[in-house]
Amino acid sequence: MKKSGASPSQSASELISKRLAELGDWRGETLGRMRKLIKEADPDVVEEWKWGNPVWSHDGIICTGESYKNVVKLTFARGASLKDSARLFNSSLDGNTRRAIDIHEGEEVNESAFKALFRQAVALNSSGKSKPSKKAKS
Repeated sequence: MKKSGASPSQSASELISKRLAELGDWRGETLGRMRKLIKEADPDVVEEWKWGNPVWSHDGIICTGESYKNVVKLTFARGASLKDSARLFNSSLDGNTRRAIDIHEGEEVNESAFKALFRQAVALNSSGKSKPSKKAKS
C-alpha cells in the first residue's frame, strides 16, 4: 500500500479521506465507520495527520487510526487511564499509558460503548487542560 503524502494544500481531513479510499477494502470501511463514530461522539474533535496516520484530538491526542494487513488499530494515547467496562481494549494492555482496540475483518465494535469510551477520553484530556506543562515553567 502506498502511504499518503502530506501536501500543504491538503487538509488532514482530506488526507484521511484519501487514505480510506486508498485502502479500498474492509480496512477502509472499518476505519471510516470508526471515524464516523468518533465524530458522533465528539463533534468538536480535531482531525490531524501525523506519523502517516489519522489522529483525532481534543485538548490533546485522543487516538490514532492505523491500518495493517490484518487489523485496524485504534490506539488511545491515555487509554490506561480510562475505565473500559465494555472491554473494548484488546491490545497494548501491558503498557502504562496507551491502550488499543484491534478490529479484525468481520468484527463489529459496540458503537455505544465505543462512543462512551471516546467521550471519557475527551473528558480526561479536558480535565488536564488547565494544568501548566512542565516545559512552560522556565
